[in-house]
Amino acid sequence: MSANTPVRIVIVDDHPLLRHGIAQLLDLEDDLELTAAYGSGSEAIKRIPELDPPPELILMDVNMPDQSGLRVIEKLRKADVDSRIVVLSVSDDHADIFKAVHAGADGYLLKDLEPDNLLHEIRRAISGEQVVSETIKDVLLSAQDSWVPENVHPRIRELTEREKDVLRLIARGLSNKGIGAELEIAEGTVKVHVKRLLSKLGLKSRVEAAVFALEHDID
Repeated sequence: MSANTPVRIVIVDDHPLLRHGIAQLLDLEDDLELTAAYGSGSEAIKRIPELDPPPELILMDVNMPDQSGLRVIEKLRKADVDSRIVVLSVSDDHADIFKAVHAGADGYLLKDLEPDNLLHEIRRAISGEQVVSETIKDVLLSAQDSWVPENVHPRIRELTEREKDVLRLIARGLSNKGIGAELEIAEGTVKVHVKRLLSKLGLKSRVEAAVFALEHDID
C-alpha cells in the first residue's frame, strides 16, 4: 500500500444510523476509507473473506440479532482473515470483553467515544497498537486468568529471545513500527515475529499477548 492509498476499513453493525455516521466521519479523512459496511454477522462472515484487497481494519459490534460479533470474529479468524479487528460496542460487560479478546479481537472500544477520539483510536489500531477504552482497561488486567489459556505457560520456553523482546514491547503498547525502531529491525520482520509468538503461545491477538506478558512477568 502506497503512502497515498487510504487505509481500508469495514464496519459490521446492525444499526444503520451508526454505519452511516461512521461512513460520513471517515469520508472527511484523506487517509481512511470505508470500503464496506455490513448490517449482519452472517453477511460479514460471507463477504469479508472475499474482499480483495482485504481491509486493514474491521470495526465490529458485539450484540447483533443473527450472530454475535464474538462468533463473527471467531469465524473470520478461522477463515484466515488477519485484518485488525476492533470491537466497537455499547457493552462494557466483563464477559463480552474477555470473550472478544479471546476470540481474536485486537481491541475493544465503547461507543461513547467522541468522533475525534474514535479517529485517533482507529489510527492507533491500524499502526498496530492495542486499543482499549480507558474505562475497561482495569477489567482486562484484573481478570486475566479468566481468559488466558491454562496450557500456555510451558510454551514460553519455545519463544526465541527475539520473540520475547517483541512480546515485552507489545506489553508496553508499542506498534509494529515502534517495535521495529526499538529493536532496529524492519516492520515486516516484526509482523513475522508477532505472528509466530502468538502461534507458539496459543493466543489470538496482541491484546491477549500484552496481558499474558504482564501476567507472566515477561521481562
